[in-house]
Amino acid sequence: MTGALPAPGTHPSISAVLPAYNEEAVIAETVRRTAAALIEIGITDFEILVIDDGSSDATAARASAADGAGSRVRVVSHPRNRGYGAALRTGFDAATREAVFLMDSDGQFDPTEISRLLAMYGPDRVVCGYRIRRKDTWARRFYHTAFFGLVRLGFGPTARDVNCAFKLFPRAVGRGLHAEGALVSTELLVRARRSGYRLMDVGVHHYARTTGRATGADVRVVLRAFRELQQLRTDPALLDGLEPPA
Repeated sequence: MTGALPAPGTHPSISAVLPAYNEEAVIAETVRRTAAALIEIGITDFEILVIDDGSSDATAARASAADGAGSRVRVVSHPRNRGYGAALRTGFDAATREAVFLMDSDGQFDPTEISRLLAMYGPDRVVCGYRIRRKDTWARRFYHTAFFGLVRLGFGPTARDVNCAFKLFPRAVGRGLHAEGALVSTELLVRARRSGYRLMDVGVHHYARTTGRATGADVRVVLRAFRELQQLRTDPALLDGLEPPA
């Protein structure tokens, strides 16, 4: 299955989903940079969805105030912190455009590099960024290597960097997910591959976090991911429900 790439000079409409938890220091700049990147590339039909996952700071207010792209920013807030997977699911379900662009809102990615993903995008493809030089702590890198070694053993190969929060995919791919925590990216990619979507890897730059606090290496987050991985292995029906690409 090859699938048709967009004609030169044309792009799908895009819902940019930016999950955020206590990112008041950078969220406004991330929103502005994302809007500017999409406009510069020539995306005329887009929306930016900031998913505030129960932040205790001014994340939601600053995201709303950053809207300089003609009221194309929507902020959806969870009343309490539910987890990374829940934030992504809320964003994917709220998306209204043809394709979903996922990017973390902590300033560790450059939104202009969506052009690299668009160059590979098609209606039967999930384009996955991989971090060329990952700027994370040794603990996060260790957990990542160990955890995704288990993922490959249980489900086979997926993407080169499963948890890289820089992806572009058809809107349908993000619907019907179950994970509440960090396993959400694994569920999305395994289900997409099993349904006939092609997984494409594209290198993107990764920058050190300058504000806020990363939670990916938190023991509770790691344990939750292992619990969800076990649930996915024992209940493979969770991977059903996605129609093959047209």
